Amino acid sequence: MSYPQTPGYKVDGPSKEAAIAMIPSAGTLRYRVFNAIEKATNGLTTDECADLLNETVLAIRPRFTELASGGWIEDSGSRRKNRSGRSATVWRLARV
Repeated sequence: MSYPQTPGYKVDGPSKEAAIAMIPSAGTLRYRVFNAIEKATNGLTTDECADLLNETVLAIRPRFTELASGGWIEDSGSRRKNRSGRSATVWRLARV
């Protein structure tokens, strides 16, 4: 399997090592992220989802990218402030 079904990386080194380390849990996290977005009335930001799932945003953010690359979720066009106070994308299930 390849990206977005498995974690990706661009260059050898720490990025590749992190991607390989996430292989056992990435599928479960993707599933949990998808379900959280599906249940959210107004979509979710990556920070909101990480808080909801009690996971780090570093584990969750790449799952959003994988789901978006696979066509499962999309940018809702809305923005909300994240932990840093910056504007963050609100994601929703992709409209088919």
